[in-house]
Parts: sequence; structure tokens; C-alpha cells
Amino acid sequence: MAKTIIEKIIQKHTQDEVKPGQIVWMELDLRTARDFGGPNVVKNYEREYDDEPVADAARTFFTFDLCTTGCLLRYADNQQICRLFARKQGLKVYDVDWGIGTHVLIEEGLAKANTTCVGTDSHMNLLGAVGCFGQGMGDVDITFAFRTGRTWFEVPETVKIKLIGQPDPSASAKDITLFLLRKLGTKVLAEKAAEFYGPAVESLSLAGRITLCSMITEMAGIIGFIPQANEAARQEIERFSGEPWLPFQADSGAIYCQEIEINVAGLTPQVALPPSPANVYDLKEVAGRPINSGFIGSCTNGRFEDLEAAARILKGRRIKEGIILRIVPATRHVYDECLQKGIIEIFRQSGAIVMNPGCGGCAEGHSGLTGRGEVQISTGNRNFPGKQGKGEIILASPEVVAASCVAGYLISPEEL
Repeated sequence: MAKTIIEKIIQKHTQDEVKPGQIVWMELDLRTARDFGGPNVVKNYEREYDDEPVADAARTFFTFDLCTTGCLLRYADNQQICRLFARKQGLKVYDVDWGIGTHVLIEEGLAKANTTCVGTDSHMNLLGAVGCFGQGMGDVDITFAFRTGRTWFEVPETVKIKLIGQPDPSASAKDITLFLLRKLGTKVLAEKAAEFYGPAVESLSLAGRITLCSMITEMAGIIGFIPQANEAARQEIERFSGEPWLPFQADSGAIYCQEIEINVAGLTPQVALPPSPANVYDLKEVAGRPINSGFIGSCTNGRFEDLEAAARILKGRRIKEGIILRIVPATRHVYDECLQKGIIEIFRQSGAIVMNPGCGGCAEGHSGLTGRGEVQISTGNRNFPGKQGKGEIILASPEVVAASCVAGYLISPEEL
């Protein structure tokens, strides 16, 4: 039977029949736990399995990215619990100096096309950017995956989405992503996989692909795939993986539960206002709203390309007095590239604060939280009340965040 991409990946990892709605036992290529959830995995494991070995130590990892300074006592305890278990089991720990775990898996050539990966991270599905089926799960499921190297999974239906037209040059991958949230909301892709087609997505860089695929979570979807890539993105993926990038393609005749066309012709910068990522407007509709702070980073917009785009706006300019802009590179690989190419110096001269790599304000233990009454413009992926503190979060692209921090209010870079 003709299959979609997700069905082909799952079929590669199971002996069971694969069709939408079917529950299968799926073999896992990678399993991970981070500094939030990881301690519970350890406690569950030691209670259920005592000193029995994990299924495959070489494919089982810890990634510390939520509190990468260990600045909270409970996170310091959490991380040490995981380190001690890792030493006993012979597991690799990507410690607080590495950055966001999902990004590290890509950079280290572990997450590859047509493989499967689970972890205690709700944005594990951003691995779809390289054709890997990544899935976030609870600590009980990850404990079982550590011990057995497999998990059960219900095969999802797939929605085929074709983007037609080309956005305005002022629009970025984040703007495309927010526009898709505006159109799809949280119901169209709920508990489904997505396949994206059309020049507007197929021309995205690896950073742009990560931006889109990471926010499938906010669309309530399982995972998104972009089966075609431009040459630059392909080369970057292959440089990390060390092998040709040959992701599965959907079969001719594959059955989709829905096929959608979305016109992005002339798309201009978008922003998501509280209280949800789907509350999206054209920036020009809400321009002029005052802000108090900015955040550039997260698993959605923490790549070098994102920071470079912000630096182009900030070069030769100063952040408005009274505005705080915090910048958090996704990984030390990204941080190093920013150092080598002078990006960090541009940020310093503009008055921004650059932190060590990690998740940033999406996590309680890192930089980018808000106080009561504070309005922050952020490149993160969520703006639910309380997600980054007691303030309000407006989601936008790195370019719009940088420009708005210079102006002190929502503004397009072209208007500076």
C-alpha cells in the first residue's frame, strides 16, 4: 500500500502493519532525557529495573539545556542525579556547555533522515527538519525506552500542505510559520503528521526548516516534514550527518486525510500576541505597541542565521534606553560561529546581553523570563500566560525583535 513519509519511517522500525490509527511497537534509534524529566527517568529506572543495563548505551543520552548554568538548586540536583546514573550506565551526557539537546543531536550527526528519536522534550519533533521522526514523551515512556530501546505508537494520519506563491523579501521563516499558525490554528494538524511542499518551504535554510518544524508542536501536530531541500540546506545537513541526505519521499498514491493549499504570496512580517501562538496578526496591524524587553533564541530561532539576521539590524545602532535584549545561542557550535564572525561584538556594542547556549527564556532556569507587567517581544515558540513569567510575550522573528528593541515598540526593520 502506498505510504506517507511518517508511515514509511515507522514501517522501517516495526514488524507490525502500518496504517493510520494502528498501534505498533516501534524500534528507536535514539532515546534522550534532559535536565527536566531526566531525574524522574532515573528514579523510575532504578525503581523498576534496578541495575539492569539500558538497551544500548551508545544510543542513549542525557542533554542538559533548560538550566545550563545550574543556577537553581533543584536543577543542580537534577543534573547531578542524571550524571551519576550516566556514569554507572556508560551513557554520554551532553552537559550544560553544549546547548539545546535537539540541535546538538543534529550537529553531532546522531539525528539522521529516516531514523527515530524520543526524548523528554515537547519540541523533539523539530528533528523533522532533517527527516528524523522525533517525538517528545513523558518520563515513564522514556524510562521504558531506555530499558528496551522501543516504544508503542499510534500511527498518525497525514495532512499534505502546499504553499503557493513567494513571501515578500521582508518575511522570514518565522513569519511563514506564524502565518501557518494563523491559518491552521490548533485543530487542523491536531495529532497528525504534516508534509510541506512548495517553493516557499523548499527554499528554506536548515535554520528555517528548524523554525517551521519546531512549531508543529504549537499547531498541536505530531511532526512535520519538508521532503525537498535547496542545495545549501542539503549540504549543511550532510556536513553534520557525514552522509548523503536521502530522506523518504511519500509514495505516489499515498493517502492523506486532508490536502491544503495556502497562499503566502506577498507575505509580510507577522507577530503572535498573547494569549496564544495562534493569535497572529500582520505586524503592520499592531505596530507601535510599546515593549519592555526582547529575547532572541530558543529551539525555534537560536541558530547562527537567526542571530546573524538580528545582528544586521543592530549593527551601528543602540538598544533603546530602558529596554533589555537578551540573546541566547542554541548551541556552542552556534556561539563559536558568532564569535568567529564578529556577531557577539555587534551585540555587545548594541547593548544586548549574550548568554551561554541553551533554551533561554522558555525554561525557568535561564535568561529571558518576564516580571509582572513586562511586555517582551520574543523569538520563542509559546506565549501562553505564565510560560516565561508573569509578563506578556509577543512572538516574532529575530529581525522584528531586534528592530523593536531599538525603537522601544513593535516595528518592522524597514521602518527603522
